[in-house]
Amino acid sequence: MRLVLDMDNHHLKLAKEFHETLKVDAENRIVQKFPERIIHLNELLKMPEFRIAATDIKCKLEIPTITKVENNVNNCEGKTQGKRPRLDSNSHDTIPGQLLIPANKKIVEVIKILKPNIKQLAEDTNALKMWVSLLIPKIEDGNNFGVSVQEDTLAEIQQVEVEATNYLEQMSRYYASRGKLISKVCKYPYIEDYRCAVEELDERQYLSMSLTMHEIRNRYSTLHDIVIKNFDKIKKPRSSNTDSLY
Repeated sequence: MRLVLDMDNHHLKLAKEFHETLKVDAENRIVQKFPERIIHLNELLKMPEFRIAATDIKCKLEIPTITKVENNVNNCEGKTQGKRPRLDSNSHDTIPGQLLIPANKKIVEVIKILKPNIKQLAEDTNALKMWVSLLIPKIEDGNNFGVSVQEDTLAEIQQVEVEATNYLEQMSRYYASRGKLISKVCKYPYIEDYRCAVEELDERQYLSMSLTMHEIRNRYSTLHDIVIKNFDKIKKPRSSNTDSLY
């Protein structure tokens, strides 16, 4: 029995140490790391890759195009009406099975910059979420204004965490959508609309990523602002202080 109690006390001690380490880490993030992140993101937004109006992200598709169409009018030559257009003779009437159709390199470069910042935002919000959750006191009657401040802050943090996950999903969906359109271009190289659809998808994705980078910067700013303004109330929700949530 004594051994069991000792083991329980040991586990409780380890859990308490973990909680204290987590709290110190979260406070360091909000006080020091968040301002650093905001400055870093501001510098990234000055890069040419994120200048929406000045950036050309068009990507030439190296897929054979139509240069000769069957004449369906002259039936005297025995040609059948409605026959499918032929590809350029250089393509041997087919698209080679080993043809590599590359991704849009400009989009890929922006993703390489953006993706680590999305992951960092998700990690930071997760740490803050745990910090606030551990600071919420047990349920009691009265003097719960500070707890409501904690809950409102926690809800804001959780919302940002969900948004960070959605940003990553959007990039995955982009690759899948572009791949489907490329397959259409390969199957129907004589339909120009599919090629235009690829260009439109690239432009929409680029705009979305640029806005996402701005939104990440803004989220760091708003989270830092709301936590710092309510720092004392978040850490000690049941003090006599009754200042309202900013």
